Amino acid sequence: MALTKKQVKQLRSLGHHLDPQVMIGKNGLTPGLVAQAEATIDQRELIKCSVLESSPVEAKEAAGALAGELEAEVVQVIGGRFILYRRTRRDDVKPLELVRD
Repeated sequence: MALTKKQVKQLRSLGHHLDPQVMIGKNGLTPGLVAQAEATIDQRELIKCSVLESSPVEAKEAAGALAGELEAEVVQVIGGRFILYRRTRRDDVKPLELVRD
């Protein structure tokens, strides 16, 4: 699912106030971290991730790799943080209302 510019702008504004839910540390992208991110993005749809200085990967490459693993969209990368979006696959979670062009 490709996001439009208006949708990216909306998601960036929603993600700005979030605290990082996933921290990527010295071990990089491990299967455990990917599983944690999977559970979190299914619950919230929009997650902010933080790449610590001790991490072997940069934020931009971590965002791309994690988005690929989760089948998510990279909304924004700034410094050591990035925001990912994926529509929920759970029936008990109300999906975000995205703007339409």
